Amino acid sequence: MNHLLERVTLGCDAPFPAEEFHHRVEQLRKELHKRSLDIYLTTGPENIFYLSGQQTPGYYTLQCLCVPASGEPFLIIRGLEAFNARANCYLEDIVGYMDTEAGGDAVGRVLQERGWQGKRIAIDKNAWYLTANIYQRLEASLGSMEDGAGLVEGLRVVKSELEIKSMELAHVATEAGMKAGVAASQANASENDISAETMHAMIKNGSEYLGMDPLIASGYRSGLPHSTWRRRQVEPGDVVIIENAAAYNRYHTALFRTVAVSPVPPLVKSLYAICLEAFEAGLETFKPGNTCADVHNAVQSVIDSNDCTERYRKKSGYSLGISFAPDWGEGNILGLNHDINVELRPGMVFHMPITLREYAVFTVAVSESIIVTDQGSRVLGDLPRDLVIH
Repeated sequence: MNHLLERVTLGCDAPFPAEEFHHRVEQLRKELHKRSLDIYLTTGPENIFYLSGQQTPGYYTLQCLCVPASGEPFLIIRGLEAFNARANCYLEDIVGYMDTEAGGDAVGRVLQERGWQGKRIAIDKNAWYLTANIYQRLEASLGSMEDGAGLVEGLRVVKSELEIKSMELAHVATEAGMKAGVAASQANASENDISAETMHAMIKNGSEYLGMDPLIASGYRSGLPHSTWRRRQVEPGDVVIIENAAAYNRYHTALFRTVAVSPVPPLVKSLYAICLEAFEAGLETFKPGNTCADVHNAVQSVIDSNDCTERYRKKSGYSLGISFAPDWGEGNILGLNHDINVELRPGMVFHMPITLREYAVFTVAVSESIIVTDQGSRVLGDLPRDLVIH
């Protein structure tokens, strides 16, 4: 297979220069040395992408990036994916296994052949596709392994200039999709019509495939958390909610907006006004030195003072960045909640969706993607936050 791989120019589709990935790997190595670890293994597509640039929708078959504390990283991956990997990253050492061999067996075999059995191995136990079965196979081959969860996630929290640029480009598509979806949210349109316009505009404006499809619902279905389009036709008096995210170089940004189709019930307007007030309170708190909990508590204070506690019942946001299905956020890394006392630092990026629900009747919501800066914060894009009335 190696002679066939050579047809692909190394790194020809890589999202960033090799130096960016080299810096990331060096930062990880510092953490490995602090903990006296010999090698780090991850099967998570987000961490693999962060450290190497490798991306594929085929991560349902096992891929494992191996980063030694000393020596070059190497990737063990399904043979069919090796061509994709050579284009996406600068790794010279890519090992493809055949479909006749289970992924867990292949990873264990390669690491055994290279002398890693019995070494101090850290494996990312929080990775999406590290199943109990695969872990047991690896442990049988390599011996006990330490938990490497969080080693890379901690590096991903603050974005580099190149990452911020990708997120700015993602937001061009996110905002285009939102504008198209809002415009399509008219009486007699179907939820599918609205979703088609949203998706078309995002892709037309540069989005790649998504970590999660838009959440678009109307009428009573908008009052069911995390409902999305299912052919329902919009009727007069309905509320339509649109939450969408576009991707650029696998970096996602998100937006949430609300459309009310006339005649608009008074409760819709009053709850939306509370959403806006809570959002502004949270935004005012977005600045270095404050914590994730400070932002959430500022939002929650407005919610509680307006007797809407039961309508909220959620955290106030989550980190944004690299995402693969089934999510468009980095909520597994960092969130905005009452017990998260992590200090905000310049370069952190969050989605802050403020939603209030009349459950099974309607939802109103507003959000932005927000970058923490030296001076405070910067909202990506400039889409108005007013309740849209058609």
